[in-house]
Amino acid sequence: MDLATQAHLTTLRDLLAYRQRELRAEVHAAESARSESLAPQAHEVVDRKDEAARYGESGLAGAQEQRDRDELAQVDAALHRLDRGSYGDCVDCGEPVALQRLLVQPAAERCAACQSAIEHARAR
Repeated sequence: MDLATQAHLTTLRDLLAYRQRELRAEVHAAESARSESLAPQAHEVVDRKDEAARYGESGLAGAQEQRDRDELAQVDAALHRLDRGSYGDCVDCGEPVALQRLLVQPAAERCAACQSAIEHARAR
């Protein structure tokens, strides 16, 4: 492995580790907020509008938390691939994932062509 490749892998590992810390903090904050919102509020008068607003906020917060959990799983998997030495290879075709793609999306597990094919298949 040449020095440029090693430098890129170090940069990508740093990006992944930073994002992992961010996501863990966001998931922890969401869990804390959820547990606080479930606690009964003393002397609180609530009408149907308030209940509807809370329900909508709860659904949105839940979707955001799930998105963060999904991304965290992808980042964890990318770090595992880095440790195994398979990082940067497309999981579908085995070809290298372009460095530009990895710099933008370090957890990417597929090359652009394979990812595009999957997205088109989902759209059908």
